Amino acid sequence: MLLVLGLLLIGLATHIVRQSFPQENGTIQLPGLKAEVTVERDKWGVPHIYAANSHDLFMAQGYTHAQDRFWQMDFWRHIGSGRLSEIFGESQIDTDKYLRTMGWARVAQQEIQLINAEMRAYLEAYADGVNAYLAKHQGSTLSLEYAVLKFLNPRYQPEPWQILHSLTWGKVMAYDLSRNFQNEIERAILLKTLTPAQVEELFPPYPPDLPVILPDFENKEDKKSSFPTLPRLSVAASSSLFSALESITQPMMALEKLIGSTGIGIGSNNWVISGKRTATGKPILANDPHLSVQIPSIWYEVGLHCTVKSAECPYNVAGFSFAGMIGVVIGHSDRIAWGVTNVQSDVMDLYIEKINPKNPNQYEVNGKWVDMQLVSQTIQVAGTQPIVQTVRYTRHGPILSDVSPNLQQFQPSHTKLHSEIAFKNKEYTQVTSPSSASFSSLNVTRYQPLELPPNYAVALRWTALQPSKLGYAIPQMNRAQNWQEFRTAASNYDVPAQNLVYADVDGNIGYQMPGKFPIRAKGDGRYPVPGWTDEYEWQGYIDFEELPKSFNPTAGFIVTANNSVMREYPYLITADWVYGYRAKRIVEMISQQTQPISLKDVQHIQGDNRNLNAQTLVPLLQSIAVDTPRLQAAQKLLRDWNLQLEMTSPAAALFEVFWKHLLADTFDDQLPQRYFPDGGDRWYAVVANLVKQPDSSWWDNHNTPKAENRDQILRESFTKAVDELERIQGKDPKNWNWGKLHTVTFRNATLGKSGVAPIEALFNRGAFATAGNGETVNANRWEANKSFEVTDIPSLRMIVDLENLDNSLSIHTPGQSGHAFHKHYKDMVEPWRQIEYHRMWQLKNVTANITVTLKLIPKLTE
Repeated sequence: MLLVLGLLLIGLATHIVRQSFPQENGTIQLPGLKAEVTVERDKWGVPHIYAANSHDLFMAQGYTHAQDRFWQMDFWRHIGSGRLSEIFGESQIDTDKYLRTMGWARVAQQEIQLINAEMRAYLEAYADGVNAYLAKHQGSTLSLEYAVLKFLNPRYQPEPWQILHSLTWGKVMAYDLSRNFQNEIERAILLKTLTPAQVEELFPPYPPDLPVILPDFENKEDKKSSFPTLPRLSVAASSSLFSALESITQPMMALEKLIGSTGIGIGSNNWVISGKRTATGKPILANDPHLSVQIPSIWYEVGLHCTVKSAECPYNVAGFSFAGMIGVVIGHSDRIAWGVTNVQSDVMDLYIEKINPKNPNQYEVNGKWVDMQLVSQTIQVAGTQPIVQTVRYTRHGPILSDVSPNLQQFQPSHTKLHSEIAFKNKEYTQVTSPSSASFSSLNVTRYQPLELPPNYAVALRWTALQPSKLGYAIPQMNRAQNWQEFRTAASNYDVPAQNLVYADVDGNIGYQMPGKFPIRAKGDGRYPVPGWTDEYEWQGYIDFEELPKSFNPTAGFIVTANNSVMREYPYLITADWVYGYRAKRIVEMISQQTQPISLKDVQHIQGDNRNLNAQTLVPLLQSIAVDTPRLQAAQKLLRDWNLQLEMTSPAAALFEVFWKHLLADTFDDQLPQRYFPDGGDRWYAVVANLVKQPDSSWWDNHNTPKAENRDQILRESFTKAVDELERIQGKDPKNWNWGKLHTVTFRNATLGKSGVAPIEALFNRGAFATAGNGETVNANRWEANKSFEVTDIPSLRMIVDLENLDNSLSIHTPGQSGHAFHKHYKDMVEPWRQIEYHRMWQLKNVTANITVTLKLIPKLTE
């Protein structure tokens, strides 16, 4: 059926597709508009919206988003509310159950009751703009996807846009950027087969030789600050607990297929350079967030301009928005610029709840049985009967283990919960890493084990499951005029926590970490903890004024790349920082620059492909003895290699294929398949530690009778890499090519993953050769346990010149339009691949760059 449908649609596509292309020229009447609005688009399809008042500005933003991206908006709002089954039928029931258990829409409804009049007016104006577009467009005139969907789900009709749908957007992004509970689950499951010491070797402390964001912060703080000692919890649990934890990953993985596998280990870069170091004499700010590959882009570039700035209409801003949300998330105004990276903070904890064996809807709190909160909801399913789901809540949050059918009955268990693995002197301070990167040098002590309850469930506590003020932060940031107003806006940027870098036209630069960070009575968030006492409860959040910040530091620059913020800090942010390899390279390139830094220099930094992992391993590869001419020829490639993972580089291809085999040969014999190494930054740190231990047990392949050491595994992995490249790219090493292996295909998150080639061909674009890997500054990530295909990319690049804002540069990919076959559907791919940009026109129209002009005018009452 789907195959026939796909072939039919290819024939009809040319006729159907243009029906959904938006009107970009001329005049359109919009009911509810107060005055005329001008929408000017440049040659890349980027709209700049000019309005006389805030209501019309955000209404026009909603209308323009709907013109170009309504299918994306519709899809994401169904994720946010757990209503995918309404569109796609039974295949999404389990995903919806998982999403309903999270309860994002329920939290967003609470936020609606709390928002002030200004924010409500903005969101209502935005919704009115979206709905004005929906009033005149349905089915295939909305998007080609609806033409396909008509054959699969003919009754589906998009509902009007609501404030709720904009607010759930923030929840989806918070989840996308905050899934550190995956590490909790992984560590706990690994303890099923590994010792605590082995698990710690796979999660090493932050290396002392990698940079922190605020290296001089500690000099500004009271040296007598009391640092808490936080015992670690390890779980040596029953098979039923491992089943509970493993089952949580099943719907989580299904959701990853829709929104991408971003989260732990995947990050972003931003930095700001003071005018003392730049050629212009004013700051330069750069940002490139790394998110999953998708089409259309997750970003929508836009300019929002009040024709006359006033207290009622204070906006003159350009940058990147989310289709479905008001305002500009990353960008610059006529006074300031800002960029974001994910803190990767630990704001999720899994609690093991003790369940009453006589009443499954009661759980223990400090020796007493307490009733759970039960929330019943109906999941509508296209093509079949609705399903009623009851979500159980404890004081910590939803019971996440309920989303798996095989967890409905727990078997009694007498396995013990081992508490408190601690570092030296039976203490562990979460922010001060041991001097040695090797866990073998640490004194590991196992304390008295605790009995696991015979009946239990796993609940999630997460900052995003409480009402958020993120919606306030974005418009406040868009109209901020200085550092003080920017920080006021940042104080509402609570979920997800971000590293914000700042610059202004007066020459100031700054850094602020906003967010909700729990203060735990005990524990460091690295393992599931007992929920039946107050021992591991959250005691509140870190006060905003105590969060890390910096203004005009003496170094003259600030770099963030999801790395550790500082060497010492009196609160826990996370124990699972990204390890700082990208940050190290950016800091090197800025600090080693002998001439004033130009915009071109910043472009060069954003496009850098130097592999710091190769810096560690290539000397070892050059030293191993290989005894055949073909291996010697391959080894010669590495001799003069500049360590850049360039698209056409033979040495880059050889090293990355070797890295894949090295990880598999070293770890796959001892790890569950789900946790085979993906090759990211954590594995850089793990292997950097292990190469200093040539006889570590990790090098030994447990599937062979002999005991292998480091050099034997290096030689074996190198040989396998040469074998693989000869097989797929030929015998001559000079013809090997990293870009031919390392390609990116932009896939539509829904129909582009249907498994039906003709339908996928309508919406997907690629494959395109790319450079780099996930830990180069130009971060095109691939997963060593899957394939060389790119999974995550610099989803946008932005460089803001605070001396002349009209010189600012940007690019995102694949294009502005969400309409397949539109000229702006994939036209940014090539400049993005080549680290090229377009201008972010800001203050005044540049007539030569404007290609179309649309007038939105009030509709006269009849």
